[in-house]
Amino acid sequence: MYNEKVMDHFNNPRNVGTIEEPSVIVQVGDPDCGDTLLLSLKIKKEKIIDIKYKIYGCGAAVATSSIASVMARGKSLDEALKITDKLIAKELGGLPKEKEHCSNLAAGALRAAINEYRKSALKSL
Repeated sequence: MYNEKVMDHFNNPRNVGTIEEPSVIVQVGDPDCGDTLLLSLKIKKEKIIDIKYKIYGCGAAVATSSIASVMARGKSLDEALKITDKLIAKELGGLPKEKEHCSNLAAGALRAAINEYRKSALKSL
């Protein structure tokens, strides 16, 4: 059902955990399947210097969260906003049709975190 790269990120997820004193932390979920993702970012000078997550979900949700964290680490916020669900699935070498929605969770969490960070940064000006 899953290709080798998806299985690698499922069996050996990267960047799992939480960041002490994160710049931003968000929790997003998919009510249709019950997956929940807690994402924390450490941001300096508009760049993601650390990213961690905790995921409750299926193997595809774990794999997409893992690869999204790898793709976003070290990127500027504007570059990270270009990480879409389609790019995440492509980076994994594809997902079964019924699991494509899992990449939406990771991409949506990343966008939500960046937007929340920018919103709070504006308030502190």
